[in-house]
Amino acid sequence: MNVVNCKGLACPVPVLKTKEALEEIESGTIEVIVDNRASRENVKRFAEKAGCKVKVEEKDGEYHIFITKGEKTVSESQVEKKEEEKRKEVVVLVASTHVGENEELGKILMKGFFNTFLNADSMPSKIILINTAVRFACKGEDKEILGALKELSKRGVEIICCGTCLNYFNLLDDLEVGVASNAYDVVQALVNADSVIRL
Repeated sequence: MNVVNCKGLACPVPVLKTKEALEEIESGTIEVIVDNRASRENVKRFAEKAGCKVKVEEKDGEYHIFITKGEKTVSESQVEKKEEEKRKEVVVLVASTHVGENEELGKILMKGFFNTFLNADSMPSKIILINTAVRFACKGEDKEILGALKELSKRGVEIICCGTCLNYFNLLDDLEVGVASNAYDVVQALVNADSVIRL
């Protein structure tokens, strides 16, 4: 079994090393070792999105992630592919707690946009929060926007929060909606989107 040691490596290196290891095998199992919760979740989520089976074991403060590739049936893959083709990827990128130059007005506008997403004919497939905007997904910042994000998540919108940003602001434990993600996931979401809206 191929063992990928990612202890001490910063985002998004564990995901990239996992990707490389999976690309080297047709099928089988690899073991990825990480030493923090954010990397564990990022690697696990990446592997599951790639159609792999994932099992996580914790040993002495380290996370051993066993990823098995090649066990999905053809019919399952075809169904997932058809579902992906039907849905247009619209991604909203939010990089601040306000829109535009005027902060006071910008915060009012931001609330308006998030509430409008709830009533729009077509909702975005993903909302990416980076920099100070990660505060919106955490307790204590803005209850109205947090409530809107929770409702959007219930309706199938994927909420992606920059894990590095959450760490920087010491908000990882305050995250209430979405996932603490990494630069690789953010870049993949942006480049694979049919359209990107920047707020």
